[in-house]
Amino acid sequence: MAEEHGQIIEEELDPEREARRRLALAQIRQYPDPVLRMEAREVEQFDDDLRLLVGRMTALMTDAHGVGLAATQVGVLRRVAIIQDGDEPPVALVNPRLVEQDDEAETEDEGCLSLQGVLVPVERSLRVVVEAKDPEGGDIRLELAEHGARVVQHELDHLDGVLMLDRTTPEARREALGLLRPQPVLGG
Repeated sequence: MAEEHGQIIEEELDPEREARRRLALAQIRQYPDPVLRMEAREVEQFDDDLRLLVGRMTALMTDAHGVGLAATQVGVLRRVAIIQDGDEPPVALVNPRLVEQDDEAETEDEGCLSLQGVLVPVERSLRVVVEAKDPEGGDIRLELAEHGARVVQHELDHLDGVLMLDRTTPEARREALGLLRPQPVLGG
């Protein structure tokens, strides 16, 4: 997810940070890559490969200035997501699932590292409880509110092959698809 507290980060980056950001984004699958629509499989082995994936995803998310990243966004069909809630350190969630979801919801603009330059309004629950494993296989239970709840719901959607385009208004979806459509290059 490419938002921070409901706002796209529009800070001025120094050339090195901007280069790292662009390199990270180049490694994140972009819409309409078909892997973004695929459902991830449960992780069964908590091994060095999983820890390497988590490390790579955390670095990519951080370098891309995101607040969430799902394994499907890096072309890996495993149920792994990295989330960051505010100033807290990033958390790796393996086989995450929502176990509680508040009925109270709020609509806010969301961005996504796989849909660059697009913001669409998405309604999300304001409070959720997610259970998962950490990369070592230990249990995690997070109670998240507002921004953190939004981030984890966005990333869990990715693991199910659901994009924010599927959760927005028809008008916002049409406008976003217009922005995402490749533009023809006219030769002279």
